[in-house]
Amino acid sequence: MTNNRQRLIILGMMGQTPFAGVAWQVLHYLEGFRRLGYEVYYVEDTGDWPYDPDQNIITDDCRYTLKYLARVMDWCGMPNRWAYRFRPTGEVFGPAAPRFSNLFERADVLVNVTGTTWLRDEHLSVPVRIYVETDPVLPQIKVALGDQHTIDLLSTHTHHFTFAENLGAPDCEIPLERFYYHATRQPIVLDWWASAGLSSSNGSRKPSADCPFTTIASWRQSGKDIEWNGEIYAWSKHFEFLRFIDLPRRTESKLELALACEDAEAIRLLRSHGWRTVDALALSKDILPYRSYICNSRGEFTVMKPQYFRPRGGSFSDRGACYLAAARPVIIQDTGFSKILPTGLGLFAFRNMEDILVAMEAIESNYEEHRDAALQIATEYFAAEKVLNSMLEQVGL
Repeated sequence: MTNNRQRLIILGMMGQTPFAGVAWQVLHYLEGFRRLGYEVYYVEDTGDWPYDPDQNIITDDCRYTLKYLARVMDWCGMPNRWAYRFRPTGEVFGPAAPRFSNLFERADVLVNVTGTTWLRDEHLSVPVRIYVETDPVLPQIKVALGDQHTIDLLSTHTHHFTFAENLGAPDCEIPLERFYYHATRQPIVLDWWASAGLSSSNGSRKPSADCPFTTIASWRQSGKDIEWNGEIYAWSKHFEFLRFIDLPRRTESKLELALACEDAEAIRLLRSHGWRTVDALALSKDILPYRSYICNSRGEFTVMKPQYFRPRGGSFSDRGACYLAAARPVIIQDTGFSKILPTGLGLFAFRNMEDILVAMEAIESNYEEHRDAALQIATEYFAAEKVLNSMLEQVGL
């Protein structure tokens, strides 16, 4: 029997950055496109050196990477649908390695998730090449500044999508030059989270009142600050957490941060202000502990990187979408997404401390209503089949 299904290849960096948040982001694309009827493959070909979190080093040994990719791809039911190109030698590993070049020759669609893969000659043979920008602002500013590397990367794609859903609006300060962007958002495979949410905590979808509002984040991030129109747009979240460091003293709700943070003084500071903290790296080495942490939370409270919320691009957190899918209310700093997504029930956008306190009081006054509303938002706006079908329609497929 002839296989008439179209072949779609996802390019990503799950092995290069072997942490659960990155893996979940990609897995939703893989499974979402599979459910739309595509023959889906995952290929990692970033050209970057492997990272081994057990040793916390960049290395020329890809054994950890290969074991991690095998484990993740086996979990999602695609154990034979992946390949990894090793930078030092160019050798390709993984079950799909023997037919690596043929993968692209017969592919109909290529989706470069996070846009971290520089397209090679074999990639360019795919007729539809979709760039998915999950971290907006920096690329647009680089293009406006004439950065040729960024311009060349974007030019190798036939279509461009961004999480900045307010891009081009009058109140959005992100420059828009050369490239046309379609709006998109993180797709979520809802049943992966709904079933886990039901089985967490006390066996119901409602966590106990002792469960804290949580988030999972890196404390300090460097290297991606950028200047535009005389202003510095910072990449690190810690600036915003410090702005709201007194929050635990202003609310009876419990607050916990799962942080990737080696700064002992920062941890002491947070705890002295009433924050609980746990190690984000420990729960992020595998996808299931990460999911369990979200599902055992009362909801999410988090800030956004200044580079996201200051220009009002309208992007929404892929992790926040997972909380919503697990029926966990979300309180998150407004990037402009409040113009696009419904807020005030299950999802709250804040700009100041008063907004946060009002949101927490509302959630605690009728938790079940906000829990149900969170799931409804996930179902209506983030369901993988809806998000990815819209993407395909916008590229003419």
